Amino acid sequence: MTKGLVMPQPQPIVFVLDDERRVVMALARMLRDSGFAVRCWTSPTEFLEAHDADTPGCLVTALRMAAMGGLELQRALLARGRERAIVFMDGDGDIPTTVQAMKAGAVSCLSKPVRREELLAAVQEAIVKDAYGRTQHREREDVFRRLARLTPRERQVLGLVATGMLTKQIAAELGAAEKTIKVHRGRIMEKMQVRTATALVGLLSRAAPRGDGGRLPLP
Repeated sequence: MTKGLVMPQPQPIVFVLDDERRVVMALARMLRDSGFAVRCWTSPTEFLEAHDADTPGCLVTALRMAAMGGLELQRALLARGRERAIVFMDGDGDIPTTVQAMKAGAVSCLSKPVRREELLAAVQEAIVKDAYGRTQHREREDVFRRLARLTPRERQVLGLVATGMLTKQIAAELGAAEKTIKVHRGRIMEKMQVRTATALVGLLSRAAPRGDGGRLPLP
């Protein structure tokens, strides 16, 4: 029996952005010497125009730049619908700004001049965070593809199953025959590719967006 081919995953890219070219070159040298693939930018605007959120990896950038601050850049990336793991650098030691950056999702905020060991550790952490986020995103997309196969009535039944209601209770709630609800449940399980109600709720919970209070992804 021939096994299916496993497609190789693209190598993570470390995007380095600072409006001081000498800083960019120094960071890129450190990262490349440690085996990371690097792309360099000195303009936040040009970076945003060329940025591809589907490319795995992370961004290493200054908190303070003349054209666009790091926090503003972070917000611009989030506005485009995909979080990018970011390692910030700051030479001023502004604690409130650092706290704000971390609350907004930054992986780390390093002091300039950046030490090699700290940079490599922060980048590795950011790449791991990025990979985890992409796995979660793929899982959510997969669940929504399965949900799209359900009829409106099946989605309605699914919403009640997810609350823990039994078949008899769902039938009473919807004014339908118990046999009919059993048929709907069977089709739901088949389309969602699970065998039990517990597994179904677990699948939906894993696909719930972060920061959404654990709300299940149901219409």
